[in-house]
Amino acid sequence: MNIDLLKRLCETPGVPGHEARIRDLIKGEIEGLFDHVETDPMGSLLCRREAAAGTEAPVRIMLLCHMDEIGFLVSHITEKGFVHVLPVGGFDPRNLFSRRVLIAAKGGDIKGVMNPGGPPVHIASKDDVKKVPDPHEFYIDTGLGEASKDKVRVGDMVVMDEPLIEMGERIVSKALDNRIACWLGIEAIRGLGDHRGAAEIHVVFTSQEEVGLRGARTSSYAVKPEIGIGIDVTLACDTPGVPEHDRTSELGKGFGLHLRDGSFIADTALVDEIEALATREEIPFQRTMLRSGGQDGAAAQQAAAGARAVGIVVGTRYIHTVTEMIDRNDLQAARDILVAYLKET
Repeated sequence: MNIDLLKRLCETPGVPGHEARIRDLIKGEIEGLFDHVETDPMGSLLCRREAAAGTEAPVRIMLLCHMDEIGFLVSHITEKGFVHVLPVGGFDPRNLFSRRVLIAAKGGDIKGVMNPGGPPVHIASKDDVKKVPDPHEFYIDTGLGEASKDKVRVGDMVVMDEPLIEMGERIVSKALDNRIACWLGIEAIRGLGDHRGAAEIHVVFTSQEEVGLRGARTSSYAVKPEIGIGIDVTLACDTPGVPEHDRTSELGKGFGLHLRDGSFIADTALVDEIEALATREEIPFQRTMLRSGGQDGAAAQQAAAGARAVGIVVGTRYIHTVTEMIDRNDLQAARDILVAYLKET
């Protein structure tokens, strides 16, 4: 398993609307894997692999893998050089206290620490301690003082600054949501080797998913797929304090065959087809649903005249934190089912 690629994907900054670095990394990795590669006006990377020579009216299959991670954009720099930010993506502010961050400034990356405004615990009131600030109430201290004003600009990207680590069969990192999908989009095509079937395969590394599936919508209209596969993470709430019926998925039980969330309902025949294939190939899987939320497969389903759609997901603990955790066997299962499905088309 190419963990080095996953590490580089996770540790490369790329928040909604600022995906250039992660897109460039992916472009370098996919060289020679596709017949056509282009970047659309929204910043999504559209990659196409033609069907076998002589195929008439090939089926268009689209894999949607969003590149962006949740993060921040600089909104203000004070006279003393403290940096204020606004979120791009959904943060639980309880996870933002005392975080190390990276500001992608024009002159070079700048490290900083994030904390909320207000007194430290030694002089805080009981009400101060109980308060959970909103994300916009946090600020960044770069340690550069007033010099920050000359180095940081409004609009600069800010991401969490944490390395990927391996813990037995588990992998922990920020941005597994959704660099997992970028890894799967690359490794699934690598797994095909020279195989070409009756399908025209489109792997699209989409932009701005975390703020409303924006890149997936525009790229799906360009591709007009007949089958859309949204590749993403899903919740794995197999942890203390969560009722059993809310667990969604469990680590180590295989890839998630995603049936429903707040944005789409999977095509039942496509679900049955992938389930039968996974059973035949002995690839472990679990059927998953979310009561809310959404993913790029919904955009493919609703584009132009519509498409059959399903989700292939990887259960992830602690989503939207710097400690997102997956089981490597679930990731392998997701790769295996994608390769098996694409080889059959």
